[in-house]
Amino acid sequence: MSDNPFLDPSFEIRWSRLSPEQVGPAVDEGLGRAQAALDAIAAKDPASLTFENTIAALEEATEDLSVAWGKVAHLQSVADTPALRAAHNAALPRVSAFFARIRLNGALWERVRAFAGSPSAASLTGVRRRLLEETLADFREAGADLDPARKQRLEALQGELAEVTQKFSDNVLDATNGWDLVVREERRLAGLPERAKAAARQSAAERGLGAEGAPAWRFTLQAPSTEPFLTYLEDPELRRQMWEAAAAVGARAPHDNTGLVGRILALRAEKASILGKAHFADSVLERRMAKSADRALAFLKDLRSRCAPAFERECRELEEARTAGEPGGPAGRLAPWEIAFWSERLRRARYDFDEEALRPYFPMDRVVAGLFEIARRVFGVRVTERPQGQVETWHPDVRFYDVDDRRGRRVGCFYADWHPREAKRGGAWMNTLITGGPRADGSRAPHLGLICGNLTPPAGGRPALLSHREVETLFHEFGHLLHGLLGEVEFKSLNGINVAWDFVELPSQILENWCWERESLDLFARHHETGEAIPEGIFRRMTQAKNFRSACAVMRQVSLAKLDLIVHTQTAEFSGPADPEPALRAAVADCLVPTEPPAPTAAKRFTHIFADPVGYAAGYYSYKWAEVLDADAFTRFKAEGIFSSRVGSEFVDKILSRGNSDDPARLFRDFMGRDPDLGALLIRCGLLPSAEAPRS
Repeated sequence: MSDNPFLDPSFEIRWSRLSPEQVGPAVDEGLGRAQAALDAIAAKDPASLTFENTIAALEEATEDLSVAWGKVAHLQSVADTPALRAAHNAALPRVSAFFARIRLNGALWERVRAFAGSPSAASLTGVRRRLLEETLADFREAGADLDPARKQRLEALQGELAEVTQKFSDNVLDATNGWDLVVREERRLAGLPERAKAAARQSAAERGLGAEGAPAWRFTLQAPSTEPFLTYLEDPELRRQMWEAAAAVGARAPHDNTGLVGRILALRAEKASILGKAHFADSVLERRMAKSADRALAFLKDLRSRCAPAFERECRELEEARTAGEPGGPAGRLAPWEIAFWSERLRRARYDFDEEALRPYFPMDRVVAGLFEIARRVFGVRVTERPQGQVETWHPDVRFYDVDDRRGRRVGCFYADWHPREAKRGGAWMNTLITGGPRADGSRAPHLGLICGNLTPPAGGRPALLSHREVETLFHEFGHLLHGLLGEVEFKSLNGINVAWDFVELPSQILENWCWERESLDLFARHHETGEAIPEGIFRRMTQAKNFRSACAVMRQVSLAKLDLIVHTQTAEFSGPADPEPALRAAVADCLVPTEPPAPTAAKRFTHIFADPVGYAAGYYSYKWAEVLDADAFTRFKAEGIFSSRVGSEFVDKILSRGNSDDPARLFRDFMGRDPDLGALLIRCGLLPSAEAPRS
């Protein structure tokens, strides 16, 4: 057994022992172990091949390397330092090229094909048949049938893609951390909620800015800082400065991603061409629910057309609200930094509802406890926090939990890291450190996962008080986690979240529905000082305002998904030396809120599609696709009871536990008894009368 802590197989990770100088040796050893295991399979006598010594052995060959590299990549995302980044980036091309090379190994492919053609393979059924089929598809999709020269080029492409996409991600993080705004005149903060002011003053104090008699307020490009600033601050000049800085992330030296966007697209297009595909999007989508870029684009086109009338009306109404709110001021198009501000003003006027009024009812500890209680009632899982200090974590804010299922089995554990830090990348995500699930001998390996976010931290002596959207984010990531924890597929590559990417958001997005139901909110939405539930008047206004500007919200997601698919189907237009931004904006202009000046697209900071060799590239449409699934699936809970353990058990048995053991369309039909209906999503968004409800 190695003494390198990154290769330590212990379930409870000793994070304090993981240091940058150990990354290189861990990768060297992990690569060596994996290569030896692969070589052993590739050297098998074709006459001796069995499922266990080919397909199952291939499944396990890279496990040590994957677990070790997972620790490295995770630390780089939550505890970035110059030394760790250098170690990570130095190893990244080798690791990426190694994984790309596996399915280009001719001898290995010969053994896999030989076994696939054997009588033993012909007799496989169930999950073993599925694993064989998926393994064959993986090899063919990766280029296993190509000639040596093209295989060599694919390896090089994958290594370069890993480097340039990591550089894209680094640029976004560094640009985000490289800007702040310090305000020293309190009068300029008019309109800003008190809790946001307190957080900004605390941030300034932590940097040694301001004094008792001369306070300062520091604002950053982290979401808990930017969102209230752009939504509530009355000073338009400060809002402009904040918006321009946010829009420039990834677009200005020394963190300019302009050239990287074109290079990433060109590399992906070349990869698709070598694999015999018309473009990168089709090479990615062939095995997903959408099957092709044309079908995904048609889905977006249909959704856009259904939303277009409401979208145009919402844009016009906001311009009229600004004109009415500023007599004698400018008419016509709003500036981009005015959108959130006037949207909030209009919502208050229309519904007498201010989202900030909800924050006191969403203290972090109660929200987390309520989420766990809902999971217990609906899905039968019990979540218990370990006392702090009992388990090592990578930061003092991180919590550790045990999870038991409805049968009382310990199915796994997870870390939760919810608040922003400068050494931590933005956004919210779930990830897996060790994939658990049933073993061949009947025992069960525990799953080890993590959930991370950048939610509002505690400030001013108050607990972390979340916005309703942050509550949804917390539920969303826990849904992903359940998908991993409750997987019952014997083979790791088919278990948990290892499913088609346009299906993977169903378990996460369906959890968000419980954030809108009175019965479930009453479990956890309690005032942090009085314990009072959300008053009926506030709840009524909250639900009435739920679909305020919902067409704009849908259209924003459609614009991002359309941009993603267009750059990966019409790559030649965007991968040249010229700045792709003008062409990108023109391509999605029909989905953007019209502003003056026009707002740039998110392309140069779009980490979902440019911060990974594949990631969500050509797959960002998956969020809306899966929303159709989750809105429709939740109609069963609405009809039979949102705490129905019977429906919850069916969701576990037919969706969460099944992973990629079967076609996702079949899994959905098994749960709902039919194919998905778009109507449920349109009704939920207020874009279709409820009388046109989905068929049961």
